[in-house]
Order: sequence, then C-alpha cells, then structure tokens
Amino acid sequence: MSSLNPHATAIITGAGSERGIGRATARRLAADRWSLGLIDLDGDAAEKVAAELRREFGVTARGVAADVTSVKGVETAVDQLESELPAVEALVNAAGISSPMPFMETTLDHWNTVMRTNASGTFLMTQRVMPGLIERGYGRVVSIGSTAAQNGGGTYSKSAYAASKGAIEAFSRSIALELAPNGVTANVVAPATIDTDIMGGPITSDRKPTFLAQLPVGRMGTTDEVAALIEFLVGSDSGYITGATYNINGGIRIG
Repeated sequence: MSSLNPHATAIITGAGSERGIGRATARRLAADRWSLGLIDLDGDAAEKVAAELRREFGVTARGVAADVTSVKGVETAVDQLESELPAVEALVNAAGISSPMPFMETTLDHWNTVMRTNASGTFLMTQRVMPGLIERGYGRVVSIGSTAAQNGGGTYSKSAYAASKGAIEAFSRSIALELAPNGVTANVVAPATIDTDIMGGPITSDRKPTFLAQLPVGRMGTTDEVAALIEFLVGSDSGYITGATYNINGGIRIG
C-alpha cells in the first residue's frame, strides 16, 4: 500500500544512477502512483529518469541536480521540488559512495569525503524535508545503510564506508525517537551484496565468485528486491515500524 495521500510526493536521492537502488525505488513508487522528486549529482540523469517515469506511468516526476553535502544545494533542490510537486510525505536517502580503501591507507580527506556524502548528506536531506512532514503530521524517512556497518566492513568496502553507514543507523534511531510523536517514522534498509555500481562497477564473471562465496543463498541481490522493501517502509502500512534496521543480505549476516 502506498501513501495515505494518493497524490503525495516521495523525494529520492541518488536516483540518477542507471543501476542504482534509488532508480529502482523510483520505478516501484511510480507504479504505486507516487509523485517523484529525484535528486542526483548528475541532474541530467535525474531528469532523464523522471521523464521515463512520466511516460511509462503517467505520474508527476521531476529530476534536479544537487550535491547532498551542500547546505545550499540541498535547500535549492528541495525548494524547487516543493514548489513544483504535491506535498512531500516520504524521503529515501539513497545517495552514497563506497570506499574499498584499507584503513591504514585512508587519509583524513578521503574519510571526510565518505562521511560527508553518506552520513552528512543523509542528515542534510532529512533536516530539510522534516519541517513539512512535522507540519502535516505524517512522514516516512528511509535511509540506505549497509551490512558493512554491522560486520565491520563489506565484501568490497572497508572502514570509512562502514563507519558512515553506522552513523546513518544511529542517526535514524535517534530521529525515530524524537519525531515519533509527530507521525514521522525513520528506518534503515541495510543491503549486503547487491549488483550495483557502488560495488566497484558491474560484477563481471571474473569478480562474481568472490562475492558469491560469502552468500548462503548462492546469488547476489537485485536493486528491485531492495526497492520492494523500501516501497513497504514508505507506505501507510508501516506506521508502527520506526527506528528499525532491515537486513537484506542473502544470509551473509543472521540476526
């Protein structure tokens, strides 16, 4: 089930990547008749996705450029989307970067870049969208975490990435408690090995055995499987769920 309001808007960051979770989520929400505000560092890519959704599903969709680490960039992008689209009721924080750099090779500049993009970007987007959710007394925030935050690293990414995703989990739990009285929920979806470019590009036949060796289910996850979980968490049926982290990892971590 989608929003209580059939004309509500969901904003999705990182929606321009051709093989990304943000784009897959946009497609599922468009099929549910959400209006979509798509944000990506590549504004042309975001608008291309929006145009596809308009043609295929007949929904209202806009794509805009923004660097989610920039206060001004976030303000400008959300201002534009709020002026052109119906009321925002959901935010999906899907923008992010990976980091395969070993700890002892990680510079402060690199650490800061990963933390700004993944954690600070989630903070800035959530804080900008939140006043409208509070005012309307209804809202859903879903942020993309990672099994790496629980395992201390992933199949591909290492310490800086794991730390940034751990920050997203802690942040989401905090705002879940703080904003529950306002009708706003905040949850995290924590994927493991999903076939996206954040895993260092397409997972070719020579790379695949490394990834599959750790997965009890014997296959990698798809962006659409992750998007299906996000689709539920931004919908009206999920109102009693907040502060939760949902693992979607093919059994790489149980519990």
